[in-house]
Amino acid sequence: MNITKEEIDNRIALYALISRLMMTEVDVEFVKSIENNADILNLFPNFKEWGKRKEFSNTILKERYLDVDFANLFLMHLVPYETFYTRDDQMIESGGENPLMNLYDALDFKVELNKARVISPDHIGVELEFMYMLCEALKKAYEANDKGGVEELLLVQQGFLRDHLLNWAPLFLINMKKESRTALYHDASELTLEFILSDYEYVCEQLEAIA
Repeated sequence: MNITKEEIDNRIALYALISRLMMTEVDVEFVKSIENNADILNLFPNFKEWGKRKEFSNTILKERYLDVDFANLFLMHLVPYETFYTRDDQMIESGGENPLMNLYDALDFKVELNKARVISPDHIGVELEFMYMLCEALKKAYEANDKGGVEELLLVQQGFLRDHLLNWAPLFLINMKKESRTALYHDASELTLEFILSDYEYVCEQLEAIA
């Protein structure tokens, strides 16, 4: 297998990071976790240099700027749901009606809508969390030297990225970047877009190497 444990761990870490940013408002501890890790902070270059970070405490940054920006982007002005972008009538398929629920159920992925700021399982944060879960499963298959399991999980990841995330999320993320009012969410939109595009290429390359 060409795939390495470090590559899988990096994918797990990035999907965990971006799904958390998209799912609900950040808390002070999460902001600190970004600031205290140089490698992660470098993924947010504008946030790293953001003047308000030097001016205000993380508590004030959260309450006065970051929470407001999250609400603007995810709850008020933009619609972070796949069905809004892919259905002709732009209706959001909520709850169990959403076709993604069958896929999630088949792979034992539990969507706890009440714990996140989402109304439907095709929210961008939930789809990114699903990829995180698939990468965790891939790691287990890799560590067990289960080559068939690794290939099967890579195929699921390839299909999910192609048929779902990449089918609509780039448009949302471009709009998110335009609408963002804070450096954190500006950088998060760029990071997420660049990562899902490069990750799809990576998964395709891995599958070609296996074939």
